[in-house]
Amino acid sequence: MMEDRNTDFIGYEYKESTVGGSMEMLFVDSYTSLGWQLVETTTSMHGHGKVAMRFKRDRKIRNKGELNRLQRKLDELIEEIERLEFSKITKAAAVAYIVGIIGTAFMAGSVFLYLAGMLLPSIVLAIPGFLGWIVPYLLYRTIRQRKTNEINPVIEQRYDEIYRTCEQASTLI
Repeated sequence: MMEDRNTDFIGYEYKESTVGGSMEMLFVDSYTSLGWQLVETTTSMHGHGKVAMRFKRDRKIRNKGELNRLQRKLDELIEEIERLEFSKITKAAAVAYIVGIIGTAFMAGSVFLYLAGMLLPSIVLAIPGFLGWIVPYLLYRTIRQRKTNEINPVIEQRYDEIYRTCEQASTLI
């Protein structure tokens, strides 16, 4: 007597992706529209604030070629958003660090002049030294805000592209 074979077997393909923690929900929503199911989320060893996510999907999913193309497009858009978000603070931080280092150099000069017994030149160098410690914070905030205002419309365009791509993908499944 022959046993009935189980025809409910589903072969899965698996994918692991690492993204910034702030992009986790967008990534899960986007990949769900491509037929992926979230299996597990863990803190990544690849960097601070990164999340490793594991997905699975039926190997025999319809329109797999087109879904893979849309998936590559989504990955590129998400990476671009992460780069744009990071670029908001890069220039601001660099300028603030440089001004802070210059302020520290003035302060070091002031200390050396004071130790050499030159009080008046020491005070003259201490003033830009203190300014070099106060101004970086103000510069950082100003530059970051300006860059944020410049980049946010571009980021919003990328989010719109992601949503359109997800809509295309969901119609293919």
